[in-house]
Amino acid sequence: MSTLIIDEFAIMSEPDSLFANEAEPRARHTTAYTLFADVVFDRPLDHPFTYAVPDALAAAIGVGKRVEAPLGSRVSPGFCVRVSTTPPSFDARKLKPIASVLDDDALVDDHLMTLTRWMADFYLCGWGQVLHAVVPAGVRENAGTRQAVLVEPVEKEQLPDPLPTVTPQQKQVLECLKKAARPLELGQLARLARCGTGVVNGLVKKGLLRKFTERVESAAGQAREEASAESSPDLVLNADQARVWEQVQAGLAEGTYHPFLLHGVTGSGKTEIYLKAIESVVKQGQEAIVLVPEISLTPQTIHRFTGRCGNVAVLHSHLTDAERGGYWRRVATGHVQVVVGARSAVFAPTRKLGLIVIDEEHENSFKQESTPRYHARDVAVMRARLENIPIIMGSATPSLESWLNASKGTYTLLNLPSRIADRPMPPVHLIDMRHEPKARGKHFAIGPTLESEMRRTLKNKGQIILLLNRRGFNTHIHCPACGHVAQCANCDLALTFHRVRSALVCHYCGWETPPFAQCPACNQAAIRYQGLGTEKLQSEVEEKFPGHVCQRMDSDTMSKPGSHRRVLDAFREGNIQILLGTQMIAKGLDFPNVTLVGVVNADVGLHLPDFRSAERTFQLLAQVAGRAGRSARGGHVMIQTFTPEHPCITLAANHAYTQFATMELGHRKEHRYPPFERMVRVIVRSESEADANQFAEQLSSAFKEAIAQLGNPSKQAVPSTHVAASLEHPAHNDRAPVRLLGPAECPVFRLKNFYRFHFQLQSESSGMLHDVLRTVLAVAKPPSNIEFQVDVDPYNMM
Repeated sequence: MSTLIIDEFAIMSEPDSLFANEAEPRARHTTAYTLFADVVFDRPLDHPFTYAVPDALAAAIGVGKRVEAPLGSRVSPGFCVRVSTTPPSFDARKLKPIASVLDDDALVDDHLMTLTRWMADFYLCGWGQVLHAVVPAGVRENAGTRQAVLVEPVEKEQLPDPLPTVTPQQKQVLECLKKAARPLELGQLARLARCGTGVVNGLVKKGLLRKFTERVESAAGQAREEASAESSPDLVLNADQARVWEQVQAGLAEGTYHPFLLHGVTGSGKTEIYLKAIESVVKQGQEAIVLVPEISLTPQTIHRFTGRCGNVAVLHSHLTDAERGGYWRRVATGHVQVVVGARSAVFAPTRKLGLIVIDEEHENSFKQESTPRYHARDVAVMRARLENIPIIMGSATPSLESWLNASKGTYTLLNLPSRIADRPMPPVHLIDMRHEPKARGKHFAIGPTLESEMRRTLKNKGQIILLLNRRGFNTHIHCPACGHVAQCANCDLALTFHRVRSALVCHYCGWETPPFAQCPACNQAAIRYQGLGTEKLQSEVEEKFPGHVCQRMDSDTMSKPGSHRRVLDAFREGNIQILLGTQMIAKGLDFPNVTLVGVVNADVGLHLPDFRSAERTFQLLAQVAGRAGRSARGGHVMIQTFTPEHPCITLAANHAYTQFATMELGHRKEHRYPPFERMVRVIVRSESEADANQFAEQLSSAFKEAIAQLGNPSKQAVPSTHVAASLEHPAHNDRAPVRLLGPAECPVFRLKNFYRFHFQLQSESSGMLHDVLRTVLAVAKPPSNIEFQVDVDPYNMM
């Protein structure tokens, strides 16, 4: 796992109980109830509550099912996490009973139940919150299903004696049901027998048929048909692939937990290793989960897997609730062999999971930014460990957490150092924009050097990818007369002008306002729209290259279902010559005719106040550079930058990942940043700046006191939490066992009308870090107008 392992799994809080009143628990008494259930709710609570199970619900209750139970003054839905016949140690007659059981079948099996318990402990949130997030709304709400009336023959032993006579039409109904060899819907059976439903009901009255209701898939819940692909034969592996496959095959044959880190340069054939591993698992009657970081990669991944790996289901955010529910139920019933999707697909309810694959494991999109704030890669590794199966994590630019684990032997490192067919890595040319001649005309995004190369590429019938990781048309609107900058009404952030929408938009909270004709502060008409986004880049490309088709891919243009597939298919078929967009075009895509990749501004994101900014910049540049030269035609990359001497840019241009990782890990170790120390970020927010500041100071005192109570770390007992760092603990020195930074204003101080202060806690010991947080969170009772968030292993430091 990136930085964590389990010491033990069974630790959990003793369940509390809901009493009819606030009296103290009493001694055990005999009670009429014989069955008891522990329930967790979608609340930030660290323990389950115990309820009595009425006899009428005893047959329906079960672990993993949702129930309705009284919580405070109302009845709320929750998940049953334990059923026991042992009465609690207090007066069980005071227990409140469960009101109802909502599900016929368990929505969460034992494996996922254990995984979600671990997530609640590690990410410091409620178990019920995790379960609520893991089970999609479409599943919880039975979206895509309907109640249907079904008919089936009565068992032979229950037939009436003597048998009643039947009409010719009724005989036809019985024949149709016999041919079907399964229950049929009442209306469907009548249509097949070409009669009315009254004929079928007549057979029910005569005791020959049995009628019952059952929930079935509706038309909306039918899984969306994915484009079929012709079955492709296995490719002949080159020497590097054969060496890697030999190790993976041995791990699959062993059939136990084995984490592999597959480090392969772009175009080295990592996908073929994934496919062979998945094929092997499917042939053994097992299933596989494949995680991809971007929805744009999903159509391509499915296209490759279909025909070689059995039935494929896709789980991503562009599905409707009904479609997502339909896929979930197909997976749960064993009708799917391969599940492909973004981070939430890690929770797919597979029955016989045999392998997990994570493509582009370094991607930040695997981190969830709302409760539970999990990282899908770490959760996937934990799931593989719990289910005792192999996991393959692949990337041309692995995360430093995974790279360090591989260098320590926690993961098995597999290398694919060369491209398929010994094709060379594309040469990269850095364009120093400080000395680049000024572009002619009103546009300036594409400098003369890049423009000239684009014209040469298009003349030679090649295709072009342009990367600019900024949405919108203009990213900065200000008044030169008074210095006013257009900012969001709710956030301390500059607004972005979107010309297509004719609006100034905040990319954090979505607030919009019409464009300014004059400065709202001084009423001068000299308002300036500056800065560059993908909308403006598209406008420039279309003006400079009018005879060629240009398409933009960003979150503004790719919001409709199927939009990714349509654009990528058109690009693959040559109907689009220039594809530009944000980071969604930078990774995983394979287009043989792309002979030029241009990075319009390599410095975007490089100077943010985030210790991962250099790593992210390197990964983005290396990944987008890898889209070029993936066929015999070759290709090259041109990067426009104002800081060509920056190490992460020069090393990315030289495809020198190992050298970059060594350099960056040295910096991280020197400054005590992950992966050498664990980190937790705590954010306090309120609409009142003074109240947020006051509570942050109180929280600071509580943290300092809890850290002081740790005493000498060398004399500490084993941490009470079951989460511990997988990194070996270095010898203790004079540094504090837990380091506290803050409180301080967040880099974006006001967000969505909330003023925000944050803390940063770090430690070499994950156990100590969790102990400090649990100690403080147990007593931290914020006022009603204060909220605080806990983010374990944060990826967003803004």
